[in-house]
Amino acid sequence: MESITALILAAGEGKRMKSDKAKVLHQVCGKPMIEWVYEAARDAGVGKCVIIVGHKAEQVMEHMGDRAEYVMQEQRLGTGHAVQQARSYMEDEGYILILYGDTPLITSETIKKAMDCMLDEKLDAVVISADVEDPSGYGRIVRNPDGSFKRIVEHRDASPAEREIKEINSGMYIFKARELADALQFLKNDNDQGEYYLTDTLEIMLARGLKVGVYKVQDSTEVLGANDRAQLEMLESILADRLQGCIE
Repeated sequence: MESITALILAAGEGKRMKSDKAKVLHQVCGKPMIEWVYEAARDAGVGKCVIIVGHKAEQVMEHMGDRAEYVMQEQRLGTGHAVQQARSYMEDEGYILILYGDTPLITSETIKKAMDCMLDEKLDAVVISADVEDPSGYGRIVRNPDGSFKRIVEHRDASPAEREIKEINSGMYIFKARELADALQFLKNDNDQGEYYLTDTLEIMLARGLKVGVYKVQDSTEVLGANDRAQLEMLESILADRLQGCIE
């Protein structure tokens, strides 16, 4: 999988952590969250890791050192804007894997299976999804009657029927690099937040006749992130149980 470049988004401020430490450097089971994400990408065979940094960038860069390359997101204007900063990595044939520095439970096995889905179904993009009991706050995966991907609708924009959907967008994707680069050029920020959403690239691609698919994880805990100390403790508990299971 040398043709895959992983973009790890790690520019967020993480105010709710109430800490002077960069959000992604908060530890889970003895290692910073971003370390778990990086290792999952590397163990999946990803050729290059690029970390998109912003708030407390120097801390993240000092910790990760020369294991990764770095792109600075000076202004935080949404996930689409973050990925736009790394367009220079999309000039060649290959694939872009989008991960987040605060989702440490993602596994190399899931990354491999999502890539297999991409190749087997000859897709231009794959959304990594999960079924959860309480999807409140998450973007929902809306499918066509035949089960194929239709779009992602954010919770605040969802109709009552769409809010009943349990399948959520993890925010993690694999794209064909050049198709992503093309779609990023058409992103707009005409929404309540004034942000550029990466999810909009999927509708842009579909409108151009490209194929977008979904890979649903079997273990929904893999897509969980941490925005505060309570969520960090929850991830610690889940990961500790997983590691204990590996030992047994």
